[in-house]
Amino acid sequence: MSPEIVSALLMGGLLLLLALGVEIGVAMAVAASIGLVFAVDKPLVQMAWTAWESLNSFTLLAMPLFIFMGAVFSGSGAVNVLFAALDKWLGWLPGGLASVVIAANGVFGAISGSSVAAAATFSMIAYPEMEKRGYDPKLSIGAIAVGGTLSVLVPPSLILIVYGSWENVSVARLFAAALIPGMVLMLLLMLTVIVMVKLKPELAPRSQPASWGERINAIKDMLPWLAVILLVMGSIFGGLMTPTEASALGAILALCIAWYYNTLSYAMVRNALLSAVKVTAMIAFIIFAARLLSFVLQDLGATAKVSSAVLDLGIGKYGTMLAIVILYLILGMFFDSMAMMLLTLSFVMPVILKLGYDPVWWGVTFVLLAEIGLVTPPFGLNLFTIHGVLPKFSVMFIARSSLPFLAVMILMVWILIFFPGLAMWLPQRLY
Repeated sequence: MSPEIVSALLMGGLLLLLALGVEIGVAMAVAASIGLVFAVDKPLVQMAWTAWESLNSFTLLAMPLFIFMGAVFSGSGAVNVLFAALDKWLGWLPGGLASVVIAANGVFGAISGSSVAAAATFSMIAYPEMEKRGYDPKLSIGAIAVGGTLSVLVPPSLILIVYGSWENVSVARLFAAALIPGMVLMLLLMLTVIVMVKLKPELAPRSQPASWGERINAIKDMLPWLAVILLVMGSIFGGLMTPTEASALGAILALCIAWYYNTLSYAMVRNALLSAVKVTAMIAFIIFAARLLSFVLQDLGATAKVSSAVLDLGIGKYGTMLAIVILYLILGMFFDSMAMMLLTLSFVMPVILKLGYDPVWWGVTFVLLAEIGLVTPPFGLNLFTIHGVLPKFSVMFIARSSLPFLAVMILMVWILIFFPGLAMWLPQRLY
């Protein structure tokens, strides 16, 4: 059989396994193993070589440490303090609590980096308060669902760490490139809340502004955790530490701050460690399986042929980017962001580079596209996370509530495509 037919059969088998409910990492590993033995005639020891090559990475060591830092942050009860503090500063805005949720997710992302954790946490903390104050459920749920996606973009981001390791791109540059787009997206989402409430005042009641004394006390409450964020990110952007070294610093500081808040306990540390181990093991297996499948497809010549076919379509730079955006919007409905990235990078990166875009820029742009997939049915992770915490709302209701914010996120993708300097300005100045 020709390499094209073999590649098509392997991808078809992968899709069949996924349709049967097989986990994405296992499905990729099975398809890659069959291709390795029967299609490219390589020894099984190639699996060990691939595992070592893809996972023996100093960069990837940052992943479990940042996960641990975020888990300690969540377990310490600091999220409640964060939410209350931002309410003092932003609660007076139209739809104030919805804006507070979005801003709090931006800060939470600077410590956690997990969208699912953010969606679950703010479903438990923010929604009851918004319901008590008379907010429309659509505004409340939409803000929680889409606000949680900011935790993926705002550094430290787990996806950017894996992307940097996979493509051999500086994670520090990726973090710097994500910072300004993350802040701009956060402001655009907050502006969307204000416009929605101005057009339909019944969506949210107007809150009285807090006094300046209350605002200053709120900052004092959050100052230790804000200091952790500034120290960790500052040490990376200042060139004092690598992201991996900074993640170790952040993990130690997180434990110190939890002790300061008098919430440090054996159970909390154990749960944080288990969370870090489970998530890291899951991601590591997906990385290994994706790298093995990528090796098989590259050996068959499939990745080069697909990339060439896309470039030969003759639809221009922005037409090609439109096709890539549509592809990821569709894939985001069925795949989680990590698997989607690792499955497609081998095909997409040659196209991106040929179009003249920087791989650092693409890392940030992909994360934005992956964020959209988190809140699009039928398999958006944030939709199911919120439904699990608040079962009275259906997955489709949560998805419909997110639509106004999704439009803003798609707009942000195109802003980055037309103005790549928005992402590249800070890393170019720092490095």
